[in-house]
Amino acid sequence: MAAPIRSVYFDEDLGKDDTTADGSEQNPYKTLLFAHIQHPPAPSDGPQYLTRKKEPGADQGPGVSETNHDWVPATKSALKKAGNLYDQHKKKQAKGEQIAIREKQEWEKRKQALEEAKKLQITQDPHLPKAVKIRLNEKDPALVKLRSGKSEKEVDYSEGRGTRVRVTGRVHRLRTQKDVIFLTLQDGYGLLQCVLTGNLTKTYDAITMTLETSLEIYGEMWEVPPEHHAPDDRELHADYYEIIGKAAGDKEAITTRVAPDADPQTLYDNRHLVLRGDNSSSVMKVRAALLRAFRQTYEEITPSCLEVTPPCMVQTQVEGGATLFAFDYYGQKAYLTQSSQLYLETCLPSLGNVFCVAPSFRAEKSLTRRHLSEYTHIEAELDFINFEDLLAHLELVMCRVVELALSNPQTAKLIRDLNPEFEVPERPFKRMKYSDAIEWLVEHDIKTGDGEPHKFGDDIAEAAERKMTDIINRPIFLTHFPTEIKAFYMKKDPQDPRVTESVDCLMPGVGEIVGGSMRMDDYDELMEAYKRVEIDPTPYYWYTDQRKYGTSPHGGYGLGLERFLAWMCAHKSKDEDNELCMNDESRYVLDHLDVDHQVSSGGRSNDLNE
Repeated sequence: MAAPIRSVYFDEDLGKDDTTADGSEQNPYKTLLFAHIQHPPAPSDGPQYLTRKKEPGADQGPGVSETNHDWVPATKSALKKAGNLYDQHKKKQAKGEQIAIREKQEWEKRKQALEEAKKLQITQDPHLPKAVKIRLNEKDPALVKLRSGKSEKEVDYSEGRGTRVRVTGRVHRLRTQKDVIFLTLQDGYGLLQCVLTGNLTKTYDAITMTLETSLEIYGEMWEVPPEHHAPDDRELHADYYEIIGKAAGDKEAITTRVAPDADPQTLYDNRHLVLRGDNSSSVMKVRAALLRAFRQTYEEITPSCLEVTPPCMVQTQVEGGATLFAFDYYGQKAYLTQSSQLYLETCLPSLGNVFCVAPSFRAEKSLTRRHLSEYTHIEAELDFINFEDLLAHLELVMCRVVELALSNPQTAKLIRDLNPEFEVPERPFKRMKYSDAIEWLVEHDIKTGDGEPHKFGDDIAEAAERKMTDIINRPIFLTHFPTEIKAFYMKKDPQDPRVTESVDCLMPGVGEIVGGSMRMDDYDELMEAYKRVEIDPTPYYWYTDQRKYGTSPHGGYGLGLERFLAWMCAHKSKDEDNELCMNDESRYVLDHLDVDHQVSSGGRSNDLNE
């Protein structure tokens, strides 16, 4: 604080409330409050606070001349107001100092406690029964026996009531009370509440325990007391533990890195940590269950479908050159596949109906809820069928997958937790032709993105399509799209050559999840289609050959797993359902094996879901 002076000057126009001012006539403060803080008032012999008095009509601009002002004492009302504010400032400052002193005392106390805790070493009692190593989801009563009732000791094997086990995992939840620590372990298979008491709570490791710390715990398995709750209604009463990997705390704690209220960009940047949360891990488990269900469905239906593994690096396009990821393949131009459909068609003559579960890539630089640069594509091709056969197959597969997923109690619980309002789709699915959809949109005054009424030939935008689906509120097979807005290989409807035998399956809340069609099986028609869309047929010779050597009526479809998962789990973004999807515009995916967002099965212009 500056030394007391007889007069303290402040000027609301030219003064400054910082260290460059000293309250002199040459360097006045800006406010009376700041002048009080720097030169406190006193009952007697205190400083006099002087301010400039502007003359009427004087220039008030930044270049105002000092000669236009006279220094006069501050008014009584101004002094009273500043005095009140100064009193508040002193109280706040005193409180802050008290808090700082208390925090320092607490830190010194904690520091001393931590030093004392370092001296306490726990050891495993060699006389205890040998521990059985189990996963956290192990419930076999022949292997894990739960103790119930009460005991004077937290851990007492003399009565042989509870199995002594050894478990490993990471701290998923942590609650500390006086002389007891409750922590919930997670190992990817299940959750287990562990109770630490006595000296186990007084060690340095216990006092500094953080979420996500990995450790090994030994102890006795107990039933949870009545009116208490824990995963699977059981808990482990620990008798020993060892830290395997201590997780960061304080500013680097996982709850700081991925706080629940963090902005989406932060969560994208830390997707590898978000994945450890209940919601994201549940989505991944449901995803795995759906993949199993699809494979089981394809195997059990009649006729069955054989799984094949087409290449991801290709030299041909399926859905249009604008969405191709191109790269140099040893001097030749190649692409990441948009769809495995063409390859699947070549398998039909020798393998029968086939399917694949593979990544597809679309070079659409988009951050919409609808598109992914890489997504999991479930595709199938069926031989010797007609359009009605294709629709019946699609309905059967999707409903059977849902049925299988819900038949597993664990998966069903995850789905209900993620989406309590999920309902098994009503069968049969509603059939609606594209032309009827156009009429429906006009009748309900749902316009295009340009504000115009829909007309035949329009590519129905996602917003309009979704609104229609949500109003109808049941699965829809939207069929017979105009030739001009669908892919070149789609078969025209023999009854109306203007349209194709094509279908999109629309689900309430998510929109399109499947796109499919009958494929052109006539050689001349396919060659004409190449010409219409200006594609050189030469690189497609192997695809065209299917029409030369025993052609057949056939069709297929592509299903975006992320969209299917978003529908079942009520996620607004497919990035959330592709939990390994990395952040930034490249949308690189680690595994391909998940939010909330992408070209999965989306654009209508070239049937991007196939």
